[in-house]
Formats: sequence, C-alpha cells, structure tokens
Amino acid sequence: MNQILSPERVRADVAELIGCDPAEIAPDDNLNDLGLDSVRTMALVERWRGAGAATLDYADLAEQPELAHWTELLTGGAA
Repeated sequence: MNQILSPERVRADVAELIGCDPAEIAPDDNLNDLGLDSVRTMALVERWRGAGAATLDYADLAEQPELAHWTELLTGGAA
C-alpha cells in the first residue's frame, strides 16, 4: 500500500493502543483477543490514513486482525 509505514511503526502503534510492549505481540496473535476493539481499530485507520495509507479502511483490518496481515497490507513486508 505504501512505504511510509514501517513494520516497526505498525507494531508500535498497535501496542500503544492495547497498552503493551511491542515485543509482546506475536505476528499471528489475534489483536482482538489482545484487547483491540473496533474503536481503537478505527483510530489506527485514521492514524495510518494520515500517514499516507489513503485507501485503507476498517474492513481491511477487521477482516483478519493479525499483526502479520496488517503489516503485509500496510508495508508489503512481514511483521
């Protein structure tokens, strides 16, 4: 989607919203199970749109709430 977002930034942004250390999130963890709800997911969508992921929408993330999927979607690389 873009190269503005790095895998590290995606991980850090998610960790910030669920209140944990970025290293605690495994690539295949279900982020909803870790406490990421729809409101926080929308906050990430808006944050990442502002960083250049203009075509990102909530459904892109809600469909598969795993860090590895989101990282691939946003950066084209692995988590």
